Amino acid sequence: MAKRNDLRPIVKLRSTAGTGFTYVTRKNRRNNPDRLVMRKYDPSIRQHVDFREER
Repeated sequence: MAKRNDLRPIVKLRSTAGTGFTYVTRKNRRNNPDRLVMRKYDPSIRQHVDFREER
């Protein structure tokens, strides 16, 4: 039986610092229908910055 991935799609989180660094994660569309924003570490500039979901 196939697993349904409609509810938890894979999304890319791109750094707002402009370095081009990305994280890949899954999100629950039912709980978070808006674009996801997380504060994570960007190793290119060695700081924590906001990462925004891109589609």
